[in-house]
Amino acid sequence: MNVPKRVANIGGGVAGLIAVVLIAVAVNVILDNLRLRADLTEEKLYTLSEGTRSILEDLDRPVILKFFFNESNPQVPVQIKNFSRRVLDLLAEYEVRSDGMIEVQTFDPEPDSTAEDWARRHGLSGQSLGFMGPTLYLGLVAVQGDREQAIPFLDMQAEELLEYHVTRLITRVANPDKPVVAVLSSLPVLGSGQPFAMPGQPPPPQAEPWFAFQDLQQDYDVRELQGDVNDIGEDVDALVVVHPQNLSPNTQFAIDQFVLRGGRLIAFVDPLSVTELQSRQTPPQSPQAGSSNLDPLLSAWGVTYDPGQVVADLEAMSRVTMGRGNEVQENPVWLSLRSRRLNDEDVLTSGLEAVMMPYAGSFDVAPGADVKVDTLIATSESSGQVDAMTARFSVEGIRRSFKAGLEELPLAVRLHGTLPTAFPDGPPAEEDAADDGEEEAGETGGEPEWLRESVTPSTVILVADVDMLYDQFCVRAINLMGYRAHQPMNDNLAFFLNTVEQLAGSTDLVSVRTRGKTRRPFEVVNELERQAQEKYLAEEQRLQERLRDVEQRLSELQRQKDENQRFFLSPEQQAEIDRFQEQAAETREQLKQVRRQLRADIERLGMKIKIINILLMPALVAVGGIAFGLYRRKRQVS
Repeated sequence: MNVPKRVANIGGGVAGLIAVVLIAVAVNVILDNLRLRADLTEEKLYTLSEGTRSILEDLDRPVILKFFFNESNPQVPVQIKNFSRRVLDLLAEYEVRSDGMIEVQTFDPEPDSTAEDWARRHGLSGQSLGFMGPTLYLGLVAVQGDREQAIPFLDMQAEELLEYHVTRLITRVANPDKPVVAVLSSLPVLGSGQPFAMPGQPPPPQAEPWFAFQDLQQDYDVRELQGDVNDIGEDVDALVVVHPQNLSPNTQFAIDQFVLRGGRLIAFVDPLSVTELQSRQTPPQSPQAGSSNLDPLLSAWGVTYDPGQVVADLEAMSRVTMGRGNEVQENPVWLSLRSRRLNDEDVLTSGLEAVMMPYAGSFDVAPGADVKVDTLIATSESSGQVDAMTARFSVEGIRRSFKAGLEELPLAVRLHGTLPTAFPDGPPAEEDAADDGEEEAGETGGEPEWLRESVTPSTVILVADVDMLYDQFCVRAINLMGYRAHQPMNDNLAFFLNTVEQLAGSTDLVSVRTRGKTRRPFEVVNELERQAQEKYLAEEQRLQERLRDVEQRLSELQRQKDENQRFFLSPEQQAEIDRFQEQAAETREQLKQVRRQLRADIERLGMKIKIINILLMPALVAVGGIAFGLYRRKRQVS
């Protein structure tokens, strides 16, 4: 009687087990076809940006994304395999969000396979995995009809720009006509300038293009303007002027008329260009060396800019190796500007986190009634201006002459609206002809030969630093398995490309590039260092002022002595020197105390964080568990 019952129980258990397995398989099949994701990062790093979604919605023809990677090769490092999975995950998001306009295909280019032949045909850069080892492919190809574009090798070091590179690839293949960007510069930004050579010596090798402009050439038809420019073509979408020096009146007039007819201008000026000075074997001693200006255009637009003054900011100091001893110093004119100093309400700068601007200038803008001014980058209130020559040769001189203005100084601004001409009397070389043309135009009712103000709203972006675009200050070259790549050091490159894209390209791409980064500076420690530096600088300035007073007092006492005593110290002089030395020793001790207090505050903050991470959080979890256990026990008893 018990045997059938036992068999029935076993059969029921087996059936239940089979049912559980079937349910688990069914759930896995269902979930495998669903993309249920929750992006819990503060800046939505793993969600497609609004700009990407907008570009995908505008696609009128399907785009195929072909991803080539040696997935099956056991010699591929684990970190690269993990990176490839993140790439595939991102591409899957494109496929889901595109409403069928994006198709993702994956290829494993094994040696001597058809997939490897296709990788080579698409121009992908294969990298050797060692002697006699297979070739590694990690590239992406976009195909639309008979057009194709490729990323030869995806840079794992620039993963935070991965979405931007993929979206730009789709944009390039879907829009083959490139906007035209003209470049006018006194520096060899496009690699076409002749480097400086000492007399009697052969010229150095031809300068390479700056990386910022190499990247620009991928998406735009870049045209270089040289010499005396009389006209800027009607087909130019944006003009980039870098370090304008000694521009002829004709060139200035051409820029003026280009802006007034609705052209868009991005101008980088500099009171002290390190890049220019480094290109010379013997830097000139003139105060104007390394400076550039765009007057009379700036003055006509209501912009005041002093090419002889650089900006110092105690909140944005950078640690710089200077001097013969390679001493690391905190230099207030090498500005490291964090997100608080970047306009977070403007799409051009909202996603940027760090910008480096060495020896930058500043603008004071008083525009006309019909001109809107947006400050894109500004200093803190702990900033001021110092003489460019002083800043160039001495950090101590900067500290002695620095006085905070207690106001923010604009470093990059955007003007938009109706701008007046800087040439109210007409073309500088043809004033008479321009007057005759004006009279004829007035008689016949035709259009004047030159513009006095904007015919359509003009847009001008002004940046008071040139060096931020130079490779040394924005990217570092790295060797990635034999492939030369560039890793951004900061957001300088992103800022530059954003400005060009906002004025000449796709504004959607701006929002893609300016997404949040995973780097997060320790703002509390930075604030402690800034406060300590202000106290240190105040004490140092007090000591310097006391030194000047003592020197003045000693000079007065020296003049009071007769000719026979001028080589001997009087008792008054000796007493004055003794008092100064005592005060100097006391002040130096106070300076040391400021430094010691700073280190103590930072160590104390670090200890608090360690206590929170190591003790407090586990303690809270333990207390919560104990409380929950007591609560359950109480319920069971009751």
